[in-house]
Amino acid sequence: MTVANHRDDLRALSLPRRLAANLETAYRLLRMPARRPAPFAPQWSRTTLAAAGIGVVALILFVMAVFDSPTIRAVHDLPHWIVWPFDQITDFGKSGWFLFPFGILFLVLAAAPPDLPAPVQRVLTAIAVRVGFLFAAVAVPGLVNTVIKHVIGRARPFVTGVADPFAFHPFVWKASYASMPSGHVTTVFSVLVAIGSLWPQTRSVLWIYALLIAASRVMVLAHHPSDLVFGAVLGAGGALVVRHYFAVRRLGFVIAPDGGIERLPAPSLRRIKAVARALLS
Repeated sequence: MTVANHRDDLRALSLPRRLAANLETAYRLLRMPARRPAPFAPQWSRTTLAAAGIGVVALILFVMAVFDSPTIRAVHDLPHWIVWPFDQITDFGKSGWFLFPFGILFLVLAAAPPDLPAPVQRVLTAIAVRVGFLFAAVAVPGLVNTVIKHVIGRARPFVTGVADPFAFHPFVWKASYASMPSGHVTTVFSVLVAIGSLWPQTRSVLWIYALLIAASRVMVLAHHPSDLVFGAVLGAGGALVVRHYFAVRRLGFVIAPDGGIERLPAPSLRRIKAVARALLS
């Protein structure tokens, strides 16, 4: 079979088959062995990592014991006009604001014709890798959050009728007992790390966004302060783990000689525009 005939066969593939083939390729990339195995935090020893974990747990317990009850009681007594702005913005911390666009864009890229010129294919592949990273960096911590919060079964503020931060009902899959950790805060801090890893210049804006959404979750009495701490650690930590997974496979990131993680060069805006024009022409 000639190359021309092979390209004709590829072009003749239906959209679902083309999409399935490209998704299978993406899955194989994610499953390939690490090119350079490296510890998650090379500058930290196991003892340091263990100490950090104990420190996080201690911080959550401290916030729970000292701040949770007074804070939600104070928020409960606030006038409506103070709470109202936070009620308007809090839903912008839902994971769907990110997972749906990232997922749809990834599927669109996966449906690209397989016979495009090599330079165009390279640009599309580079974009797809980064979009796939963004999706995974938000989805993985979110999935872990969903499991943890229903295992813990912590009551949301005033579900029991009083400000009781120690009301737990483990393994109950009810929204009223899914307070810890905060899903919204897990999402926004994973977004902070994921997008900030690819575009460091956005971190200042992302910090403002993350902190506003975190504050809103307490202001609308959906969570206790300690839920926010747990969610922030889970979201940021989960996104860092996903970034490390991509880096050891040289997918968008790479392990530097000192063990740190660096971004691989991304297609320039000029090249992306040129590819878009070529696809639309």
